[in-house]
Amino acid sequence: MPELPEVEGLAVSLGERLADRVVADVALASFSALKTVDVLPQSLHGRPVDGVRRYGKLLDVVVDGTHVVVHLMRAGWVQWHEQVPRTRLRPGGKSPVALRVTLDDGSGFDLTEAGTRKGLSVWMTDDLTTVEQLTSLGPDAVSLRPPLESPPLVAVDTATGEVGVTASTTAEERHLFWAGVLADRRTQVKRVLRDQSVVSGIGNGWSDEVLHTARLSPFALGASLGADEVGRLAEAVHGVLVAATERAVGSAPEELKDGKRGGMAVHGRTGEACPVCGDVVREVTYADSSLQYCATCQTGGQVLADRSTSRFVK
Repeated sequence: MPELPEVEGLAVSLGERLADRVVADVALASFSALKTVDVLPQSLHGRPVDGVRRYGKLLDVVVDGTHVVVHLMRAGWVQWHEQVPRTRLRPGGKSPVALRVTLDDGSGFDLTEAGTRKGLSVWMTDDLTTVEQLTSLGPDAVSLRPPLESPPLVAVDTATGEVGVTASTTAEERHLFWAGVLADRRTQVKRVLRDQSVVSGIGNGWSDEVLHTARLSPFALGASLGADEVGRLAEAVHGVLVAATERAVGSAPEELKDGKRGGMAVHGRTGEACPVCGDVVREVTYADSSLQYCATCQTGGQVLADRSTSRFVK
């Protein structure tokens, strides 16, 4: 699933490619993906693109004041075309394409979704506050501000051309924020990190990396963490996501998936050696997902039972 770094990378990449362009056509192939009816896709024809933003794990393409908000979910992605295929999309067909946007120069992009379980969602609206999936988001995981109030995360230095994360916070601010989030919260810290109403932008993959960096068990309860552990978690969230975002920005959409895995130490690396201590990376599997961790780095050498109903190491 695309998370904060990858969606930020998509936003920057699309923003550069859509600059000064006009929408020529919007073709909807999956009617179930469109969650709104107040703005029709064809109403975007002939209108200029204003820009692209990220809110949590959601992408927002702004077309002449109208927002096309996209949640890529588990298997969604953006496929860029220098020349959009001439093949006409068939609604309800077997193509992975859910929606296609063609620009005035013939370029454009598809919103695609692999597999049979469809979850990709698109909202077209003139008012972002009507999108509950957006207004219910917790503070952005990097800026620690409400997503709709957060400044752009990435900026390019006009003198050097270098890309940097600008929505910085101090270590004290980060520590205070996470201390407040975890106080009296008897919830596993892995679940806290993934709860978009608590903090937005972190999913299954980067939460594994944050916890590995912070040297914390994924099943430690939030309220059980001491001040030092909270501090490690706060710095890990910020450091891991900022570094991943800086790697993602500048990559083409088709490069971001492989780039994500390349920057990970434990997630998706079951059976491989931990790059920190050399122990084997282990896995806990659920019905529809899994997590990876290093016992030496995170649980004092104890192996977590691979069942969600077991007594886990705290």
